[in-house]
Amino acid sequence: MNAYLNESNFTMVEEGFTTRDLLENLLVELCQASDQQAFFVADLGDIVKKHLRFLKALPRVKPYFPVKCNGSEGVMRLLAELGAGFACTNKAEIARVQSIGVPADKIFYSSPCKQVAHIKYAASHGVRLMTLDNEVELSKVARSHPDARVLLGIAADSSPSAHPSMMFGTTLKSCRHLLETAKEQAVEVVGISFHLGSCGLDPQAFAQSVAAAQLAFEMGTELGYRMHLLDIGGGFPGTEDTRARFEEIAAVINSALDLYFPDGCGVEIVARPGRYYVTSAFTFAASITAMEEVPAEQPGSDEEESGGKKSLVYHLSDGIYSTFSCLLFDSPCPRPQLHKVRKPCPDHPSHSSSLRGPPGHAEDRIADGLELPELHVGDWLIFEDMGAYTVASSSPLGGCSQPQITYAMSRVAWKAVQLFQGKPPQTEDDRDSTCAPLSCGWEMAETLCVTPVFAPASII
Repeated sequence: MNAYLNESNFTMVEEGFTTRDLLENLLVELCQASDQQAFFVADLGDIVKKHLRFLKALPRVKPYFPVKCNGSEGVMRLLAELGAGFACTNKAEIARVQSIGVPADKIFYSSPCKQVAHIKYAASHGVRLMTLDNEVELSKVARSHPDARVLLGIAADSSPSAHPSMMFGTTLKSCRHLLETAKEQAVEVVGISFHLGSCGLDPQAFAQSVAAAQLAFEMGTELGYRMHLLDIGGGFPGTEDTRARFEEIAAVINSALDLYFPDGCGVEIVARPGRYYVTSAFTFAASITAMEEVPAEQPGSDEEESGGKKSLVYHLSDGIYSTFSCLLFDSPCPRPQLHKVRKPCPDHPSHSSSLRGPPGHAEDRIADGLELPELHVGDWLIFEDMGAYTVASSSPLGGCSQPQITYAMSRVAWKAVQLFQGKPPQTEDDRDSTCAPLSCGWEMAETLCVTPVFAPASII
C-alpha cells in the first residue's frame, strides 16, 4: 500500500496534551520573537474521528474530498491514507492530488464548467470520471476526452429560495434530451450526480434528490447506458451547531438509498463531504497589527444611542484575500477568542468592535458589531472551526503569504490510521492504547478500535 502519510508530516501529540496547548506554545514563541504572521494549527486526529463517524453513519457511501474546500497537503495525505478519493475542479487540483501519489481512478473531475485545456489535462493524466449538465460541456468532453466516464448532473432544488450552489444541474425534463445527445456523440454516461450545498440544508432535500436521480437512472438505462454510479454531492455540516446534525442527515440518506437504490442493485454510491471533514479540525491565530477609534456618532458604528461609548476597529494580519476568504462562501466569522496571556479582567468594559484585514483595503471587512474588551496592537485573536475554504490550493490574492500550518495528531489517532494501512497493533498493550479516548485537540466521544468498513476500489 502506498504510504501517503508518515510521522514526519505532523507533530505527535502525547495523551493529555492538546492541539490548543500546542497553539498556545507557538503563540508564546511568536510573541517573544515579535513575529505577527498568522498561522493555523490543524488537528489531524479530528479528521480521523470524522472519517470513522462517516463510515459508521453511511456505510454504503464512499467519500471523495473536494480539494477546493481545503487543499493543504496534510489533509490530503491523511485522507488518501484513510482511503478517500478526491473531487477536483481544475487541473491545478488534479496535479496537486497526483503529486502525493493518488492514482487517477481515485480522482473525480467534479466541476460543472471546465476549460478545454483542463479537460485535455485530465485525459492525459488518466482522470476519466467527470460530471456535466449541459450540451456545451458535453461537446467539450466529446471532443477533448473520448474516454471520459460521465455523471449527468441534475438540479437538486429548483425552488426560488435555493442557494446558488444548487443552481447547477439539468432538470429532469431535459435529462432525456441530454442523454440522447451524449449517445449521438459517443460519450459514455455511467451515472447521476447532484450537489445540495451546505447552507440551511433540509435533510429531506437529500431524499427528494435521490428520488429524482432514480428517475434519471431509468432514462439512462432505457437508452442503453450501464448506469452504475450515484454521486450525492456535499452538504454535510462541519460543526454541531447546525439545524440538522450529520447523523440525522445520514439517516434520511440511508432510507432513501434503501428505497430507490437498494443494496445489491449494482449501483455504487459516492459523496463529496468537504466542510464536514475539516471545519472543526483547524484553529487559526491572527495578530492585531493596527487599530483605530471610530466616533460613536458616525453612521454604521451601531453606537448612536450609546452615550458616547467608543467604537474600535482592529486590523488583523490576515483578511478576506487569504484565510478569511471563507466569508465569501457564506461561512459566518467564528467569534474570536483573545489569547490567554492577555485575557482581560471580568470588570473591563467591552466596546463595539469591528475586524478588518491589513490596512489599505477598505473592502477587507471581516466582522462588525462584536462586543470585545479593548485590545492592543500585538494581541492575538484565536478563531476555531476555520478549516473550510480558508486554506487556498493556490497562492492567495493580493500577493499575501500563505499562513503556515502546524499539523498535530495524537499517538492513539496515529495508531488508528495505521489500521487503515493494514498494520494492526502487535501486542495487547498496543491494542489497549489504540482503544483509548483521543485527546488531540477535542475529546473523542467514541474509541478508535474500529477496523476499516471498506477498502475503496476503483469506481470505473
